[in-house]
Amino acid sequence: MSSTRSYGEQHGVGGLNLSALLRPLYWAVWLDPRRRARKLLQFARVEGDGGRDLVRAAELTGDPMLRRKLFAHARDEARHAALFRARGLALRKTVAGGAGDPGMADWMAPGERGLDDLRVDRESDASLLAFIHLSEATAARDFAHYRSVLGHDPATRALFDRILRDEESHMRYSLAELDRVAPGQRRWLLWKARLRRLWKAYLRLATAIAGVMAAIILTAQYFLLLPPFALLARRAARREAPGWIMRGPAPAKEAGQR
Repeated sequence: MSSTRSYGEQHGVGGLNLSALLRPLYWAVWLDPRRRARKLLQFARVEGDGGRDLVRAAELTGDPMLRRKLFAHARDEARHAALFRARGLALRKTVAGGAGDPGMADWMAPGERGLDDLRVDRESDASLLAFIHLSEATAARDFAHYRSVLGHDPATRALFDRILRDEESHMRYSLAELDRVAPGQRRWLLWKARLRRLWKAYLRLATAIAGVMAAIILTAQYFLLLPPFALLARRAARREAPGWIMRGPAPAKEAGQR
């Protein structure tokens, strides 16, 4: 990756490509200040979680050089969390009402997913570095998209610009460390990490679809099955005589048992 060109410039953010087609949707997501505040606070939580995972990974690795890199990365993530949180809280103070509709924002602007809930204690240094590189590359791509549509919010745009430089640095060091820790295995390790990330993305999508389908089925049951039972119950209630109903004397066998 060239050191003189940003990630967004290299990947044509705003050019005639997929990002250009999605630009109106990104703009819609980040237009509402309530939704913007909610997304920034969500990013703060993810960055904070990622920093804690990196500290744990640094404690577990036996490689002193990698340990220093992971601790430095963890400090960056903690700083990003503080920056996102501060800007999100500042935006939330300027608006009234709820936090905005989460549905479209979560789908169209997922942001960084940290280490995808990896169990860092079960990962080798090489597999962890592959995941870190892909995660930082995804974050750099997404943050470049978001920055490109934030002309109406210079403060948030500047925040993304500042954090994006760190994400690009994280991409470089993680790839260099991957080559050092596992020479000649970069391509295989990155493909393996991509497949695992795709599997996790599929599980998230399947869970979301299952939730939507469950809501549709329960709603259909409520409107299609409940009315006939309610109608039958109402007809049965009309046949019942009002007030108390007197019972006759108990049969002899029943009276004897008592």
